[in-house]
Amino acid sequence: MIDKLFFYLQYPFVRYAMIVGVLVALCSSLLGVTLVLKRFSYIGDGLSHVAFGAMAVAGIFGLSNNMIIVMPITILSAILLLRTGQNAKIKGDAAIAMISVGALAFGYLLMNIFSTSSNLSGDVCSTLFGSTSILTLRQSEVWLCIVLSFIVVIVFILFYNRIFTVTFDENFAKATGTNSGAYNLIIAVITAVIIVLAMNLVGSLLISALVIFPALSAMKLFKSFKSVTICSAVLSVICALSGMMISILAGTPVGSTIVAADAIVFGVCCIIGMVKKGN
Repeated sequence: MIDKLFFYLQYPFVRYAMIVGVLVALCSSLLGVTLVLKRFSYIGDGLSHVAFGAMAVAGIFGLSNNMIIVMPITILSAILLLRTGQNAKIKGDAAIAMISVGALAFGYLLMNIFSTSSNLSGDVCSTLFGSTSILTLRQSEVWLCIVLSFIVVIVFILFYNRIFTVTFDENFAKATGTNSGAYNLIIAVITAVIIVLAMNLVGSLLISALVIFPALSAMKLFKSFKSVTICSAVLSVICALSGMMISILAGTPVGSTIVAADAIVFGVCCIIGMVKKGN
């Protein structure tokens, strides 16, 4: 099995997939803890559906680099969700449900009406579940992922203390002079960037798992924000690497295998957490 794995690693597209998978998993886990604690974890699912709709529009215009449309639309939607979620008439969960379901429906409708592919079902399946897209990355896309991931990590480190404050007590943050609106905006924009990058890895329907599972797993083991964040990052990277290796060796879908690995690790962490409480 090891020989088979090293054989596949000789191919550039496999190495590209590994690099992108690790970076996306790392970035997803960093923001995942904040989103879970703010009870806004479902935003990943909502934005992924928006990105699906944007990809449908990019396909209609025949853009080879769909990031030109997908990234700006997803970021604008994240900002819109943030603003709408603060509206007393439309709560955050309702706003996410409206935008996500609407974008998913319009995206699939446009793909049917303006279909340019003879295999529409395959294209939709690949977009929703990331079945093959992670193995078809070009070198330019890999470099784009590296640059954006580097920016996400640097921003998180630079604003760590502010993000921590806004996450746990937004009212206290405002009272101490922190511009919580600006930091919430930073969180929303970074989340949108991560969602777009993760679509190639697990597809639009499974993105929430990358955000939620590592954070919840880490919370079963640790209590402090810093420890949970570090543990979440480590678990996420391990699950991503394990999932991709199993996928290569067993021929299973990449995205689904990674999410299954995350789910198994979560179950193990739950057991460890219960044992710790028992002691």
